[in-house]
Amino acid sequence: MAYDFTQLTDIVTRMRSQRRLAVIHGGDKTQPGAVIYPTHNPRSTKTYHTVAKDIAEALGELGFEQVSLLADDMTLPQTLQQHQIDLAWLNTGGVQGYDPVCHTPAMLEMLGVPYIGHNPLNSSILDNKHAFKRELQALGIATAPFVVSHPFQEPFRPETDPQFQRVFADTAGPFVVKPVSGRASVNVFVVDDARELGEAVAKIHHLTANTALIEAYLPGREFCVSVCGPITYRQGVFESNPQPFAFSAIERVLDADERIFTSMDAKGMTAKRMRLLSPQDESERELRSQLEAIAQQIYRAFNLTSLVRIDLRQDGQGQLYVLEANPKPDLKRPTPNQTSLVAQGLQDCNMTYTDLILSLLGDRLHHLFGYQPNLIPHLQGMLVP
Repeated sequence: MAYDFTQLTDIVTRMRSQRRLAVIHGGDKTQPGAVIYPTHNPRSTKTYHTVAKDIAEALGELGFEQVSLLADDMTLPQTLQQHQIDLAWLNTGGVQGYDPVCHTPAMLEMLGVPYIGHNPLNSSILDNKHAFKRELQALGIATAPFVVSHPFQEPFRPETDPQFQRVFADTAGPFVVKPVSGRASVNVFVVDDARELGEAVAKIHHLTANTALIEAYLPGREFCVSVCGPITYRQGVFESNPQPFAFSAIERVLDADERIFTSMDAKGMTAKRMRLLSPQDESERELRSQLEAIAQQIYRAFNLTSLVRIDLRQDGQGQLYVLEANPKPDLKRPTPNQTSLVAQGLQDCNMTYTDLILSLLGDRLHHLFGYQPNLIPHLQGMLVP
């Protein structure tokens, strides 16, 4: 039986009682049985267990009766089989090793377990800032000029590095130096003088044992916008939109002494650190439209299938440049004391946190049933009335 969008509500209704879901959070490599040998992870370690619990609890509130919370580690394949999981939700950045964000989706594809999240290739591209920025350049999407330095090559010297001279020959500074793969703005430095770049790059190499990215510092305002697939759920109904759903266009509020947004690990994400762009103000409405259009263009161009948050900044003339895309943006449930850059704008869209969770689930099911039914043979019986 062929699938069409009108069947989505019935499929979701059946899944609530008939199918088993798992929300997967990052594993802890120090726990017995988690890995064979604990090794290095260039990303700062975080399990995201708290947010995974928020997602699982939201699914429970939405009526899904069989939701498990599972750790992403060596035991995951056996645990998925034991729990007879039909669909997984990835809320993990991986456990260890290089490119850890793509490990779990690759493993699930090998196991035949469908999931909510990015495919292995996009997971890796989005998480590796230099690879993502090269794709943006090929697509003609403005991104801050940059070069990279690999730790296994000779020490970085801007005055003799041919790539640096080609890109930044006429630029004395300032620059931003950061890991190509990271989270929460950890280990990001502003360097005012090109002569000091070697020391900053060496520090990134030492901290991460991974590639460092050097990009032009943009002195303008900083923004972010979230985007997911075209299927949304609000006011009790699934909707099919003509474009990817872009929302929560936000200006990041910098303190007087902040030149870049301080790490979330150092300053918690509160409403005071962000400002929704107003649809009532004409100039902000235009800016909001620009941000949403860029996000939608990226979503389509990369053929994404799950939520991302795009971070952007203006130069001195107000031109927007994409800095990076977060492949696993924070889906923390908002509280009176803390929120997230994704959830902050939901009210303006007449949506709740649980509406967003069901939107992401519904969009993924729509994509699987409509475009990749070969990946879900075990779910095809749900199409029968």
